[in-house]
Amino acid sequence: MLGLSLAIGLLIGVERGWQQRTQTSGSRVAGVRTFGILGLLGGVAGIVPMPLAVAALASGGAALLAGYVRQQKITANVSATTALVGILTLALGYLATTGQAQSALATAVMVTLLLSMRRQLHGWLKGLSEAEVQAVGRFGLLAAVILPLLPDRQYGPLDAWNPRHIWTVVIFVSGLSLAGYVATRRLGERAGLLATALTGALVSSTAVTASLARRLKDGTADLSAVTAGIALASAVMLLRVSILTFILARFAASSLLVLLAPAIAIAVIWAGVAMLRSSASANAQDAKVSNPFDIKPALLLAGLVVLISLAVRWAQIRYGDSGITAMLALAGLADVDAAVMALSTLPIGSIAPGEAGLALALPVLFNTLLKGGLTIGICPDQRGFRAALPLVAAVMAAGLSFAIFI
Repeated sequence: MLGLSLAIGLLIGVERGWQQRTQTSGSRVAGVRTFGILGLLGGVAGIVPMPLAVAALASGGAALLAGYVRQQKITANVSATTALVGILTLALGYLATTGQAQSALATAVMVTLLLSMRRQLHGWLKGLSEAEVQAVGRFGLLAAVILPLLPDRQYGPLDAWNPRHIWTVVIFVSGLSLAGYVATRRLGERAGLLATALTGALVSSTAVTASLARRLKDGTADLSAVTAGIALASAVMLLRVSILTFILARFAASSLLVLLAPAIAIAVIWAGVAMLRSSASANAQDAKVSNPFDIKPALLLAGLVVLISLAVRWAQIRYGDSGITAMLALAGLADVDAAVMALSTLPIGSIAPGEAGLALALPVLFNTLLKGGLTIGICPDQRGFRAALPLVAAVMAAGLSFAIFI
């Protein structure tokens, strides 16, 4: 395993040496050879008696600290990264010879990748807004602080609630919202209507539909482009629900996809044809999407899941599968994501896969029809009707699937 310790040091050392290649000789804390030696020294520490291991690791750390202090005297442009990575290389070399070789190698690869992305990471950091920094911090609070503290077992009336499971799905949906929030802010105005539909629908396809219908009414967007955007936003919503179901309630994913696949296909094809016909080249305005990481909406979503989970569990005990289907369908009319979460909290075997897929598909398709009505309501003329056509066609295609498979 000493060879692996040496390889880990050289891997990290190559990246450090390349980053410091323009520095004058003698001004660097450590280069590729030094990192190779650090990895090897850590490996030796892992196979010698403990007193010698402590001495070896301490001497390596002391050498790095001395080099860092010396560099600080030579130049004002000093970074602690190389010194810290050197200490980490010592530790990884030690792990490689103490029975944790796979973890040591995986960590070395991740460290090398992270170090090589210096320019990209700094560029991303400069482009962050205050709202995005706050959103990332709030996501960290939800995922890294609150989640580990929650118990992973059933609690509450009828054993309907698993706190960690409920919070996990809240984190997943919030992560999707953050991705849509950042992408909409960064790409919407530059990449145009298509990017707005794709990214905005991750947060709210209804918001995207309303925004595009208003542009159609105002005459600031081409009919074909708006039609493509509305169809694409709905397709993204249908795919998002399908993916969420596959991750959180996999037993219902197959039946749900059978019912929604025709609707997804119609929406995607209609969007593609409409984009080919579109002559619009102007950028689209972003859908108005609020910061997805306000604590209050996250807690409200968790509360909604708790209530729906209890109602669905009660319906399952009282009425069997048919009761669960009705409760999930009603819940999905208010929030499809919440219905998926509630379904995922049910014990395995509580509801048949076909019933579960139907319970989720009905509110999704009804929501699609509502968006069609919203489009016509905002733009109540021939253009509004034409823009709503792909939504109606998607629901009709799903209805055909119902007739064949249900």
